[in-house]
Amino acid sequence: MSKIGLIDYGMGNIHSVTKALVNLEQEIILIKNRNQIKDCNALILPGVGSFDPAMNNLRNTGLIEDLKLWIKSGKSFLGICLGLQLLFDSSDEGSLNGLGLVKGQIKKIPKLTDQKIPHIGWCELLPTRDNRLLKSNESKKWVYFVHSYYAVPSDINLIAANVSYGSEKLTAIIEKENLLACQFHPEKSGKTGEILLQRWIKSIP
Repeated sequence: MSKIGLIDYGMGNIHSVTKALVNLEQEIILIKNRNQIKDCNALILPGVGSFDPAMNNLRNTGLIEDLKLWIKSGKSFLGICLGLQLLFDSSDEGSLNGLGLVKGQIKKIPKLTDQKIPHIGWCELLPTRDNRLLKSNESKKWVYFVHSYYAVPSDINLIAANVSYGSEKLTAIIEKENLLACQFHPEKSGKTGEILLQRWIKSIP
């Protein structure tokens, strides 16, 4: 059993993520101050809402530098939905700087005539390479998305999986050494989400 810290900054889907991890027999620590981080084996940054309020809330916790040090130290980290977007330099959704842990921007999903925004619903993951959640030849992994913005990393090799959106491909998973983040909600993705979370848990040292 791992001790997984869940960053509680008032913008996350704390209840559903906690429930999903407890179902996988993991110990959860709700992180509200830096003293709690030292007891964790891994951290999760969840997120639901808008970019600027999330960055403000995160700043108010006083945890930003600790979060950066954690990731730079090589320890296991998972970002979920808005928790992925906050890792980037900036977002079309707001004016504040992001954490800057992944170089690139969060862009507005292009408006296509045959697709609605926000992008809501179940979609198949399209892995671009082997990663901790998927093998490159793995298919039929359908997960749940709710978002209007998507990640465009400066280094496209960080994209570990995409999702189709009309004629476009949107980033679904990024992986950078110990840092892993997904645009979809594994905690709302049924059995598939459970499988993917279990794979991440097994990768925790």
